[in-house]
Amino acid sequence: MPAEQIRISLEKLLTLHKSLNGLANRKTEIVKQGDTEALNQLLMDEQAHIKAIETTEKERQKAVTAFLLNKGQQADPSSITRVIELSSPTDAEALNRLKDELIEEAGKLKEQNLLNQQLVYQSLQFVNITLDMLRPQNQPFNYEKPARQKQQGSNSMFDSRA
Repeated sequence: MPAEQIRISLEKLLTLHKSLNGLANRKTEIVKQGDTEALNQLLMDEQAHIKAIETTEKERQKAVTAFLLNKGQQADPSSITRVIELSSPTDAEALNRLKDELIEEAGKLKEQNLLNQQLVYQSLQFVNITLDMLRPQNQPFNYEKPARQKQQGSNSMFDSRA
């Protein structure tokens, strides 16, 4: 039964990651449009997804720990590979498929977040350039002589301080 709980947790995680990936794709379009209101709402939705992922991950870790202890193994909640090895063939196949899909979805999410990060950075650069163009520059309008450097020491050829 704990293998079933692990499978359910992985399915929830996969669904949440797919949904989060959808939000990341929407974020790309929102950043391109420059809609800050929609971006703020989207960020709140992302935070809710992240909390749900954290909760589901804790459930998965508990199920993995219970499964491993039930099989007489040392509890390592992060080891889905060990759970797959100890599961029945049908459970192992389902868990392996879910693990692969989750890894693939996490990779897509990472790529999309990297793209969004670059878009936000470029947007900030554009804002800074625009502000620099609008801000008045304090440049003199007439010619000024360059500042003279102080002459150090005396003009004599013999330095008596040596």
